[in-house]
Amino acid sequence: MLKSFLRSTVYHTEKGLQRLRFASQSVNMPVLLGISFPKSGTHLLDQILLGFANVAPYAKRVHSFYAEYEGESGKKREPEKALVWLDSLHPRDIASAHLFARPEAIARVCTEKFAPYFIFRDPRDVVVSHVFYVTDMEARHVHHDYYQSLPDFDSRLKVSILGRPDANVEFSNIADRFEPYLGWLDKKEVLTIHFEDLIHHRESTLTSIMDHLLSRVTLQAPRQLILDSLETSINPKKSPTFRSGKTGEWKKHFTEEHKKIFKEVAGDLLVKLGYEKDGNW
Repeated sequence: MLKSFLRSTVYHTEKGLQRLRFASQSVNMPVLLGISFPKSGTHLLDQILLGFANVAPYAKRVHSFYAEYEGESGKKREPEKALVWLDSLHPRDIASAHLFARPEAIARVCTEKFAPYFIFRDPRDVVVSHVFYVTDMEARHVHHDYYQSLPDFDSRLKVSILGRPDANVEFSNIADRFEPYLGWLDKKEVLTIHFEDLIHHRESTLTSIMDHLLSRVTLQAPRQLILDSLETSINPKKSPTFRSGKTGEWKKHFTEEHKKIFKEVAGDLLVKLGYEKDGNW
């Protein structure tokens, strides 16, 4: 309780100082909301959005993070909790979430209150990253002990692709895990970001991120200064899933069997997301 109180106090103090620092700017700035599919660059997007705090009266730290599943128990949260969380955000907050595109959430996010972004990644790289994360990086994860009990990386990768239908917590195959997020893709109010573009086409992608906010508000800083602020805010060392800064790492880990089972459960997903034109990969 005390820790939460102190964190809130520090947050609102810093936010107040930012308001004084940029006193001539409007206070009616939208919430910067970074929505992400797990293991797709959540921390990277957070860092970029926090870069706006260098040129506008935004908070200098993320207000809060929301996930549809509890981290340690794996229990699925009630949909109403996401709405309560969204309603708790205020102008000039920066927030982050693994947020399903339920109709009620879309109705709140696709409004003047929010400037929303949705980042995702090649699902084949997602499942590889998931194996490393659950097995080696997060001992408190609900599936950590199970992954540790499996004999090798190949068997763990199969689970990350196919899920655990027999587990006592929900963990479905990669296509079914992504399905609740698909609704963000066709909303004009939401800027969709391929994680890979932040690696290979960073300047143009950061420009799109900047312009998404500038289409809503006017900032007094020059465009180049804004762009530089977003660029310099990136710190890969502070992003747990940003292990190598590379893309297409799945090619090193997928066997022919992995390819086969992935195509069976999620081949259409790769086409929908623009990573493949068909199943011939």
